[in-house]
Parts: sequence; structure tokens; C-alpha cells
Amino acid sequence: MSSISHLACSEQGFRLIHSDRALIVVDKPSGLLSVPGRGADKQDCLIRRVQTDYPDALIVHRLDCDTSGLIVLARGKEMHRRLSIRFQDRQVEKRYVAVVEGELAQSSGEIDLPLIVDWPNRPLHKVDFATGKPSLTRYRVLGYDAAGHSSRLELTPETGRTHQLRVHMQALGHAILGDSLYAGTAARAKADRLLLHAEYLAFAHPDSGEALNFRSAPAF
Repeated sequence: MSSISHLACSEQGFRLIHSDRALIVVDKPSGLLSVPGRGADKQDCLIRRVQTDYPDALIVHRLDCDTSGLIVLARGKEMHRRLSIRFQDRQVEKRYVAVVEGELAQSSGEIDLPLIVDWPNRPLHKVDFATGKPSLTRYRVLGYDAAGHSSRLELTPETGRTHQLRVHMQALGHAILGDSLYAGTAARAKADRLLLHAEYLAFAHPDSGEALNFRSAPAF
């Protein structure tokens, strides 16, 4: 199946990209949790908004609250099981766009740094060569803005660790603009949101096996 364009803008605040009997694909806005958090003030989230229109929807994977872009949801337990296996077995191609601080020395490369939660400073994560889990990100420079001293990148996570792209870019010395957790004061002030967007997903349909791919252009 070729990439599918946006179908509708839901009253629930997310953009519906695709829906069928097995799955739903939506474009999550920045600032919305994927699932409920702790506390009464963190109960509004994507899954609950989607379930208003699709009561059988189940979350398969997540995006950080401040990250925008494509999320797949399953319809029912069996489709959830099948899609979860695809994500766990890395049978899903994911690609992000980010704007980061500075100019990169190379036009492309990979960041192979093990990551683990920074327990005393949760929810932060950190590079830890002793106990961190293997984590690999590939990057490609799409352009450099000399006026803003920032670079637009295509990021492909080969693993799916929490905050992986954010920590890897910080470790490379090019924090993502607007990152309230990992960017320094200057990079944080250059944007009013985290400039990270999940722009592309490709995987086999969990029921028919048909090749699916979805795209969503970033708003930045």
C-alpha cells in the first residue's frame, strides 16, 4: 500500500491517518501523553481520546509527551498481540525528523551508545557503558541553518529505548532544540516545543500481511 494521506482531524485533538478493522494510525500532537501518567493531572492522553471514537483501540507503542507524529494502535487483543510482536522483533521501520543545535561534522553516521534510566534523576536516561542496554541510532543531515546555527536531521532508531533519540543527540553534542530535559539553556530557548517528529512508519498489516507505509510531515 502506498503512503496514506491524512483522512480527518478528530474533535479529540489528534489527526486520523488510517483506520481499518485491525489497526488505527494517528498523528499525535506535541504535548499530549500517549498513555495516562501518575496523578489526576496526567489522565488526559492519546489512548483515551482515541477510545472515545474507537473503544477497542489498544496502545502498541508510545511517543514521548513532547514528541509529535505517527502512532499505531491495535483494534482488539489479537491485533495488539500481532502488532506488538512486529515492534518487539524490529519488523517496523521508523523514521523521525529533528532540528538540533549546531552543525554536525559528518553528513551521516550512527550513534552506538548503551542507555539506562538515571534512577536518582528520573525520568532522565543516560549513557552507561557498564549496565546500559545496547542502543543504536542512525542519522542523516538534511540541512544546516547558519542563521540559527541548527541542523535538520533524519533519525532512524534501530532500537527503541526510552528517550533514545534525545539522549543520543545530547551525547553527540547536538541536543534537540526545545528539549526541556536534555538541552542546555541556549538550545532549549530556540524552540517553544521539542523539535522531534515521528514522520514515517512501515510494516506488514497484522491481518492481511499487506505492506503498509505512512507519512506525516512535521509542523516545524
